[in-house]
Amino acid sequence: MNEEQTNKLRALINKEIEELKLTIERVKETVQPVAPDDAIGRLTRMEAINAKSISEANLRSAQVRLGKLEYALNNLDDPEFGICAGCDEPIPIGRLMVMPESRMCVKCIEDR
Repeated sequence: MNEEQTNKLRALINKEIEELKLTIERVKETVQPVAPDDAIGRLTRMEAINAKSISEANLRSAQVRLGKLEYALNNLDDPEFGICAGCDEPIPIGRLMVMPESRMCVKCIEDR
């Protein structure tokens, strides 16, 4: 990966990290405990609990991806960054631009 690609990837990762942090803050507001008599508009309490469960899953997913993106950002200058953990070949820059947290190429992921 050349310096221009590294800089584009760094900017992309920083942008995605900021967006994820905002998303996490918004989702945190929706995972508050549901009171026993809570009915939000036309939702029943059970629907509110289900909505809370979905929000909690989204929150966990966003937090995991944030950690992976932060790891990628911290290791971007490492010579091993962008090298597939499965086959030791370079991960195509197109894949890294779509999923900067990728540690394996598509072929190795599919073979898994």
